[in-house]
Amino acid sequence: MRDFQFPGRSAVYASNGMCATSHPLAAKTAIDLLQAGGNAADAAIGAAMVLNICEPHMTGLGGDCFVLLKPAGRDEVVALNGSGRAPAAIDAGALRAAGHATVPVHGVEAITLPGAVDAVCQLNADWGRMALAEILAPAIHHAQAGVPVGPRTAFDWARADHLHGAARRIYLPGGRAPRAGEVFAAPGLAEVLRRIAREGRAGFYEGEVAEDLIASLQAMGGCHSHDDLAATRARSDDPVISRYRDHELVEHAPNGQGATACLLLNILGHFDLGALDPLGPERAHLEAEATKLAYDARNRFLADPDHTARLAHMLAPQTAQALAALIDPARVLPDPAALTEAVHRDTVYLTVVDRDGMAVSLIYSIFHSFGSGRASERFGLLFQNRGAGFTLTPGHPNALAGGKRPLHTIIPAMLRHQGRVVMPFGVMGGSYQPVGHARLIGNLLDYGMELQSAIDAPRAYAEDGTLTLERPYPEATLRALADLGHTVERAQTPIGGAQAIRIHPSGVLEGASDPRKDGCALGY
Repeated sequence: MRDFQFPGRSAVYASNGMCATSHPLAAKTAIDLLQAGGNAADAAIGAAMVLNICEPHMTGLGGDCFVLLKPAGRDEVVALNGSGRAPAAIDAGALRAAGHATVPVHGVEAITLPGAVDAVCQLNADWGRMALAEILAPAIHHAQAGVPVGPRTAFDWARADHLHGAARRIYLPGGRAPRAGEVFAAPGLAEVLRRIAREGRAGFYEGEVAEDLIASLQAMGGCHSHDDLAATRARSDDPVISRYRDHELVEHAPNGQGATACLLLNILGHFDLGALDPLGPERAHLEAEATKLAYDARNRFLADPDHTARLAHMLAPQTAQALAALIDPARVLPDPAALTEAVHRDTVYLTVVDRDGMAVSLIYSIFHSFGSGRASERFGLLFQNRGAGFTLTPGHPNALAGGKRPLHTIIPAMLRHQGRVVMPFGVMGGSYQPVGHARLIGNLLDYGMELQSAIDAPRAYAEDGTLTLERPYPEATLRALADLGHTVERAQTPIGGAQAIRIHPSGVLEGASDPRKDGCALGY
């Protein structure tokens, strides 16, 4: 139990329904929909659409999403892939010939077709109870009337320096980012949501909204077409599953990087982490070394579901055993090959559990902060730059090509015990997410932390040759890691953000939300 004399927050307990999100208005929307008779799918959609306006730098209708869902009364987990594809006419060879070694992060070439709206409509059709018009009503209201900007959102918004055109006009009102407490409205978004509420998928992928999207992209020099937009469809997948201690980690299949979290935990399972100080150098070193190895496998193998190579090999116990044997507790491994595709730390995650036991784990993103920095002219819909996740290396599974989905960093997850789903959860933070999943699970299973404490605990992340530690880490840990050979630095911004709901055998729900964000867990 945490010391109540120190700053912190308690977990939230409830019996009938729970939502944990990165913004209070989204969490309240989910609870309102549950109390109005909706289920977890309805509530998750409603909350996600509110986040479009509360955190526009993180997510939007022009982005992608991934969903894991546990149906009421069953413990199977189904996966929905709402990621869009590169336009059919994209030419990686032309980019290489123009001198590009990577896909331009903020160029029109990085803009992939938006898949989230189709996924939301499919989720509603397959699993929801309520009509889209009722589910989207709160988001329409907030977009039209505006919402006060939260402190963490304002902190992130002020760092946006790549907006131009319609995006700059709409998302930097008066020429600057809104400050905490100032009201931001997006009437163009409200109008698009009204059309989706009335017409479903056709309200976005057809008609005036589609015309605005494609005309805007083509005016920017894009090769996107109405056929590309019309062909955008979410797909159902089986999740990938691995064991850690006496639990199962359930992750979304590629093109997300969930298999990376599975491999990372498979490697760490060969060490007795519970015998180590949770904030000591030994644990941070082992995690950093395992991260290098797991991410190197990700960068070699993971891609579009139709192009992913050697997934079974990546998840095989023998692979983790061989990689774990490479880790030396007393020295730092050389860095693997450099990553050629872009990574980010901007996304939203939410989870909802209803009174009947349906659980939803949903993650939703436009990739970099404000995506590509470009928006459609009429409605102001931000375009994601997820195509920057492709590589330009010919023959690579994740090589840019028309009609392919890029490698995604965003991954929803669930934890199972003895066949029962006990916790839908997610950790925001772009490429950090597999490490975040491994650390949260380690905090819970190896160190016995309470759920909120496990989320609050300081984080470390090894990336691009540097091991970054959040400020609460002891100085002695930094010195010891540097002595081992790590290049160590303090984090300039918080690392990631998490949401989780623990489903107790009694049926009581325990929700936790990351203090690194503006959000909360709410229940009733």
